[in-house]
Amino acid sequence: MTEALRLYRSELELNPDDALILSNYGAALSETNDFQGSLTALKRAVRVAPEMADAWCNLGNTLTHLQDYRGAVQAYQQSVKLNGNHPLAISNLAFAIDQLGDNPALARKLHKMAVRLDPENEQTRTNNALSLLREGNYLEGFREYEWRWTTYRKRLGLTVPTWQGESMPGGTLFVTTEGGYGDMIQFCRFLPQAEIVSSGNVVLTARAELLSLLRHSFPTFTIIEEKGDIEPAHGQKSGMGQSLAQVSVMSLPFALGATIDSIPMAGGYLAPPPVVIAEWKKLQAEALLKEFGAEAEERLKKSLHIGLVWAGGAHSEVREAELANRRRSTDLSTFTKLAQYVPDSVFYSLQVGDKADQALSPPAKMRMIDLTGHIQDFSDTAGLIANLDVVVAVDTSTAHLAAAMGKPVIMLSRYDQCWRWLRGKVETPWYETMRIFQQPAPFDWSEPVNCAGRALKKMRKAKSQGKVLITC
Repeated sequence: MTEALRLYRSELELNPDDALILSNYGAALSETNDFQGSLTALKRAVRVAPEMADAWCNLGNTLTHLQDYRGAVQAYQQSVKLNGNHPLAISNLAFAIDQLGDNPALARKLHKMAVRLDPENEQTRTNNALSLLREGNYLEGFREYEWRWTTYRKRLGLTVPTWQGESMPGGTLFVTTEGGYGDMIQFCRFLPQAEIVSSGNVVLTARAELLSLLRHSFPTFTIIEEKGDIEPAHGQKSGMGQSLAQVSVMSLPFALGATIDSIPMAGGYLAPPPVVIAEWKKLQAEALLKEFGAEAEERLKKSLHIGLVWAGGAHSEVREAELANRRRSTDLSTFTKLAQYVPDSVFYSLQVGDKADQALSPPAKMRMIDLTGHIQDFSDTAGLIANLDVVVAVDTSTAHLAAAMGKPVIMLSRYDQCWRWLRGKVETPWYETMRIFQQPAPFDWSEPVNCAGRALKKMRKAKSQGKVLITC
């Protein structure tokens, strides 16, 4: 890409008003995440050649990355006006309208049009899938979402057949890892149903950090570490039967025909071993004693104990995930007002990764305890969460974990929130104890934080009255 950019710049020195080069250069800059540079080049391209449909489409793509969805809609509309048979521009226009959320009927119509024009295009089909899922149309949405495999062009190294919900008595069904930790946490709930429907031996592959937690939560299943190509190591073991099939954990809803009304175990299904909970209870008590001295026992009983997560993992190896992480993440200082809503509460850092050290300098009046140095895997994180009252988090695996444990969770969601959270809904069919407060505008955390603060205030009052904690 660096060489391509150099060549484009050389060409533009000779032909500064070549719209095609400007358009391609702008698209290339966007691929390197230089969105401001891309915006400058593409605005120039459409100014020089307003009749160039592809330049308008590229401009819409860059504006989408900048979360200027209204500007993106205008750019895509111009592209479609110039070329009414431009399926990608139509699909991207529908996607931008989806993000605005003010005309879902039009977005649905445009998605159908794009798919009809180019039914084999994996990007338009995936855009269509995400739109259906945002609406809660899981039956059709998860079927369309299988097109993502074409997008990523891999099956995790497996050559065995893909399971699509058929019975395979005595056989072995491998359920494979996909996506991040949060994806596995969210979708592993379908394992018992997959075992019943397949009538086979279900083997789950998971990353090492999840093994302890998943093995304790699903003790009857074989759960092995995910190491890429599992077939040679495990596919020929004796006692596994003659038939083999594989399915990604995120494809289980499709294979099982899941609907919005049939999501299993929304009340919780993960738990760390009791000994881990006890170890973390001891660590918590020691930390409170160090922080509050003689008041420690009183604080443990009467204060609201709140876990905080303010940033996700960078995922620099996957461009779209990295960009989404920039939009979902914030800093600990963003949560300053929470301490004003519940001034006598105790906050606990659940943050790991690049921004974890912010816990060393918490906002004024926020009493923060940081025990993350003791965390080795998700069982440890779950053990700490089990000793808290509530978790306040951005959209990360920890939010999924706490909700999958049945712990009250307040999730602060970015403006262009993930497809798995229903459009305009505070509640979610995936987790009974989760409430979602979405940004009203890109990068504006003020309203979600205030909503979280008011919810915490209610929970604090309930605890002080000896009542069961509400879930906000």
